[in-house]
Parts: sequence; C-alpha cells; structure tokens
Amino acid sequence: MKKISVLLAALAIVATSSCSSDDNKKSDDPYVPKDGAYTNPVIKSSVPDPTVLRDDDGTYYLYGTEDIHNTPIFKSTDLVNWNLTGTAFTEETRPQMVPGGGIWAPDIQKIKGKYILYYSKSKWGGEWECGIGAAVADKPTGPFIDHGKFFISSEIGVQNSIDPVIYQENGKVYMFWGSFHGIYGIELTDDGLALAPGAEKFKISGSYSEGTNIYKHDGYYYLIGSGGSCCEGKNSTYHVVVARSKDLKGPYVNREGGKALDNKLDLMLSGSKEVAGPGHNANFVLDDAGNTWMLYHGYDRFAPNGGRKVFLDRVKWDSDGWPYVDGGKPSVTAEKPVFK
Repeated sequence: MKKISVLLAALAIVATSSCSSDDNKKSDDPYVPKDGAYTNPVIKSSVPDPTVLRDDDGTYYLYGTEDIHNTPIFKSTDLVNWNLTGTAFTEETRPQMVPGGGIWAPDIQKIKGKYILYYSKSKWGGEWECGIGAAVADKPTGPFIDHGKFFISSEIGVQNSIDPVIYQENGKVYMFWGSFHGIYGIELTDDGLALAPGAEKFKISGSYSEGTNIYKHDGYYYLIGSGGSCCEGKNSTYHVVVARSKDLKGPYVNREGGKALDNKLDLMLSGSKEVAGPGHNANFVLDDAGNTWMLYHGYDRFAPNGGRKVFLDRVKWDSDGWPYVDGGKPSVTAEKPVFK
C-alpha cells in the first residue's frame, strides 16, 4: 500500500504542475525524468486536437481546439517543453463563419511561403451547419487573417464537416475531413486556399473514426484516426486507429485486408490507468535522428477536470511496416526526442 500511495502522490504532482519545470520534485520521485527522458503530459493545459508544424529554423509550433479562447499557439524546440506564445485570433479577427460556433481541430500548413491555419467552426449538435475555413499569416505566430470558408456541411453534402487535415505531394494539395459520418478527401488549388476547379470529393473511410491524419512511410499512405468518445473526462473511450493504402485515395485496409470504408481499422493506441481517451493526434513528425513522434490529447485520470492535455509518444514501425506505440498505451516517462 505504501508503494501505491507514493505512486498516486507522484501522479497528483504531475497532474497539477505547470508546463514549465519539474525542478521542485524530489529526486526519488519515480516520475521525475532522468537525463534524456521526459514526463507526460508535455502540455498540462487543455489543448485538444493538436496540430504541429516545424518551421524552417527547427522551432515547432502547436495549435489546438480553442479551450484556450481564440486558438492557442505553443512553441517548442524539443517537442517536450512548450510555451504559450499567444493566440491565432482575437475577438475582432476570429472567423465569423457559423456565428457563435467554436474553432475546432485546426491544421497548420506552410504552402507557397504562407502559413495557413485550416479550421472547423461548429456548435455542438450543429452537424449540418458546421464547416471548414482557413486563415493566413506570414509568420507561424500570426497575425492570422481569415480567408473564409471552403464549405458548410449542407453545401458539400457531408454531415459534420469538421477536422480538416491537409496532405501535400508533388505540388498537389488535398484536404481530408469528416467525422463519424465518413472521412472524405478533395483536391485544393496549389495555394491551398480554394477547391480545385472541377474537384469532386472522394470517400476513404466509413463511420468508425474522426480526427484524420495522412502520413506517408515507405511507399504506403497511412490513415490515422480516432474512434470512440472524445470528451467524457475519465470515461472517454477515444483511441487511435490505423489503416493504409498504396494510393492516396485508397482503398485503405487494415492488417487483415479489411477496408476502412467498412470500418476495418487496427488499434494503435488506447487508454491506460493514467490516461483516458487518448486520440486526435497531430501529424507525425521526425526528430533529428529520424525517429517518428506523435502528439495527441488525453485526460489525466487523476485530474480529469483539467481537460484534454497534450501527450507525446514515439511511433515505431514493425517488420511489416505498421506503426505502433510501445505497449499500445500512453507513456508516463520516456526517452526524449533527439535534436542536434
């Protein structure tokens, strides 16, 4: 029982500490990271649905759903230590699409020298009135100027048109979006600011997941998404799933060849005794040693009222080319990313 009490006390310290320092913890605390290690969560504020970009100077910028009003911007040089630098919008500049709606699940991209923040704007339950837009800046810290909407759900014919993510390849730009009514893609213009002339949407996944990301690795396109309930505190069942395809437009399949269109995706990450509802990951990023990393949100089971905090874990690749996280659970402490 003594060991359990020490463990719970340590987790309480982690859950209530700020983003900045672990220096005040005791050296025998089992959750103090050793040299070259870090402790989750890496952002202890509620920043759901993170998206991340590494700028040309190596600095990372992270944005998320606006539990911090007007869309928070965090900055880091190592993926572990993050500082809030401001917000993408102000009351005067925030997007006016879907009046009264929240700015959800942004995706940050750099296209033709411009920083473009794609976002969904929605109210809970407004699945035909929500939609997707974009804002543009000359710097990752903004100011971001709203460029306006791409479409509303009712206009594109996709219920709950949220969670945009962009994939760029060979000068072409594609948007993927959607939720538990299907995941869709469509080509954009090469500046990423409009639907390509004559472009038609295509469907890549069924009704199982949302929070889509597309990542290419060794000739395969990997569809990463989240199933389950996102937002029920310690009772959240969110979990990360994966399928892959040789073609960007699909078909995406799981290990057994089942189609994502038929809701056949493989489990990649699920909750643990410390973390509930891990999911809606940012795009995978590489450290300077070529290791793959994933930022995602989750609830601290010991302090669920703190909202969806940001966690970091390394993604490894098995002998068949499938991504996985050690143990299939969020880490408590782990080896840091490598940066030169």
